[in-house]
Amino acid sequence: MMHRTNPPSTGVIPTPMVYVNETIVWQYKQLVRNLSKENAPADEDLNKLGKEGWELVGIMQDSPLAYFYFKRMKP
Repeated sequence: MMHRTNPPSTGVIPTPMVYVNETIVWQYKQLVRNLSKENAPADEDLNKLGKEGWELVGIMQDSPLAYFYFKRMKP
């Protein structure tokens, strides 16, 4: 009976190469809400921004202000 063996593993996983021909340019948007006077953005607001291509990338709070940061690729 013959046993087939796999070639020895080097333990090295090759890194995939991604070539980008264009420079990506980002647009940024900041929403500021005074949470003592108004609510944080509702689902409806966030879904509208998402449909426009905006992605929430950060939130910072300096009570009572909340800052919501968005970015998208510039069209």
